[in-house]
Amino acid sequence: MGVMSFLTGLTFPRGIHPPELKEDTQHQPIRRLAFAPRMVVPLQQHFGQPAKALVSRHQEVLRGQLIAEADGHMSVPLHAPVTGVVEGIELMPSARGPKGEAIIIRTAPGDSQAVRCAKPRNDLMQASRREIIQAIQDAGLVGQGGAAFPTHVKLAVPQGHAVDTLLVNGCECEPYLTTDHRIMLEYTDDVITGVRLAMRAVGAERAIIGVEDNKPDAVKRLRERLGKDDVISVGVVKSKYPQGSEKMLIKALLNREVPSGGFPYNVGTVVNNVGTMSQIGRLLPAGEGLIERVITVAGPGVQRPGNYLLPVGTPMRYLLEQVGFQGEDASHLILGGPMMGNTVSSLDVPITKSVSGMVVLPEADPDSEAARVHPCIRCGRCVDACPVGLNPSDLGRLAAKRQYETMQERLHLSDCFECGSCAYVCPSNIPLVQYFRIAKSLNRERIS
Repeated sequence: MGVMSFLTGLTFPRGIHPPELKEDTQHQPIRRLAFAPRMVVPLQQHFGQPAKALVSRHQEVLRGQLIAEADGHMSVPLHAPVTGVVEGIELMPSARGPKGEAIIIRTAPGDSQAVRCAKPRNDLMQASRREIIQAIQDAGLVGQGGAAFPTHVKLAVPQGHAVDTLLVNGCECEPYLTTDHRIMLEYTDDVITGVRLAMRAVGAERAIIGVEDNKPDAVKRLRERLGKDDVISVGVVKSKYPQGSEKMLIKALLNREVPSGGFPYNVGTVVNNVGTMSQIGRLLPAGEGLIERVITVAGPGVQRPGNYLLPVGTPMRYLLEQVGFQGEDASHLILGGPMMGNTVSSLDVPITKSVSGMVVLPEADPDSEAARVHPCIRCGRCVDACPVGLNPSDLGRLAAKRQYETMQERLHLSDCFECGSCAYVCPSNIPLVQYFRIAKSLNRERIS
């Protein structure tokens, strides 16, 4: 193995250890479901400008066909997730809350649903950095870990900065989620191909795939595929939340610290999710666009938990019917994991490119003791838990007084990445993360 292949037991200061709750899905292979009869494909599935529709009502589309183009550099195109007929472009519910424009496609019931639009390439390992980055944008790739940041933008290192190491995040520290675990086991070759292409794109000399020590089978599988002196290695990090955060992974694997307000390229690295690498490794050689992804469906509220390969645009209501959900509303459904995910307002919200999981929890009793918020007792548990060394207790008190500018100027609010560790350990049940989100949102409005 390469010199870095046997890195083990690495971690970052502070953090927490919530129950993993992965037993129901981590050993189940990825499965497909029958396609939904109707797909809802939002034009805004990524950070940046929404895509611009290229299709019209009653138009027939083929699976994999370009149906919306990127609107500038900070945007990505969309491809048809199914063969079918466009019913229209309408305002539809979104996971973010406000309705947004979406292309509605009626799935062709008798079609094989094979990908019909592809331009395979076998020259990618000789392609230039610019050509690889363009191919990534053309494929419509966004980060598969949940942030939905356009992948081609993240890999386009600004002039004046050099990247020596590509870090690949295979930690998956959120409770319930096992998407990345299964991808590393089942799509190993795609992951490694994607890593090699991403290394060329950023100009890195080496890559480290960071995997938590609770996934020894994934570590073994990856190392079996890597050569003795490979420039790609596997770093085993301690299982702790939020180990999968960019700054935490950089600290654990490279012992480098991203400066406040800085970016990973400021310390010579770029971090990407292992699912993103898998998509690059599969889609670019095949010349296809991103039309499906793996998501974990788990929690006490579903009868058939597992990891499912789903077309982008699959309505959440349809998915829940397939996995045995019996509820009538979305009040206790979380897109993503329970620590950093968000509840949704409607069962008609579709699965988008960045959705890594769906957790269905029992309905909470609003009158229970666990739901009540009490005054801060200054115990300091939140300070001990915060992975970036902030003081959530002081930030919370300032938020209660609506001193949002002071939160940023004196206590570095913008360094908070809303991992939820502080709220998790708070014995008073203070919703600190919600306070911080509101404060950051209002500060952004004030600046703009």
